[in-house]
Formats: sequence, structure tokens, C-alpha cells
Amino acid sequence: MSRILAVDYGTKRVGLAVTDPLQIIASTLATVRAHELMAYLKEYIAKEPLECIVVGKPLQMDGTDSESAKHVEKFISLLAKQFPNLPIKRIDERLTSRMAKASMLEMGLKKKDRQKKENVDQISAVLILQTYMENKF
Repeated sequence: MSRILAVDYGTKRVGLAVTDPLQIIASTLATVRAHELMAYLKEYIAKEPLECIVVGKPLQMDGTDSESAKHVEKFISLLAKQFPNLPIKRIDERLTSRMAKASMLEMGLKKKDRQKKENVDQISAVLILQTYMENKF
């Protein structure tokens, strides 16, 4: 089997998470600067076969697109052009940042580590991936 990659896209930083090859466990992969993301993905995908890419869809609490949705849609268009044979799935990402912070608190991370936005981005990507995996079957 191949892996599934999840993306928590932001205009500055992007959190990435990935499954194991059997698609059982979702793990953090990296936090990448947005302008370096395509180069990172090209290199990663050349080494690791993917089944699909899951991108968090930023929605407001009422279900409408958030302010950052237009940036995510541009990213998805670019992703589809760069990797035309790779399916792209979208998953509601409402509250993932809040849940990520709560998870870090439960894990016992120090306040300094919880305040690192890179950690929040990666854990948000894991939550997006876990949501996709739970709803996939």
C-alpha cells in the first residue's frame, strides 16, 4: 500500500502529516515554509508513493468558507497541476488548531513547546489525516 499525506495549509507555514504504508497510523511529518512546499512535496513524493493528498478545508463555524479558503484553493490548483495523477481530498479543518493545542497539553508538552506554531501545524495535519482515515471506510 501507499501512504496518505495530509496538509494543514497556511500562507506562512504548512503542517504535514503522513500515514504509515499500511495506512494504520497518522504521524507528524514536518512543518514547511509555504514558499518551499512544492519543492518539498516533489522530493517527498519521488521517494514515497502516495495514495492521495488530504488538504484541510478552512471553514467558519457556520460552514461557509473562511478568509484563508481562497489561499487553500489556489494551493490545491497548483497541487493538481504538479501532481495530476494524485487524487486530492478535502476535509473540514474547523477547530483543528484548538484541538491540537489541547492535545499538546494532554501530552504534557511544556508551555514553550506548545507555543511553537510549527508543532500546532503538524498536529493539526495529523488531526486532518485522522478525520479522513476515520471517514474513509
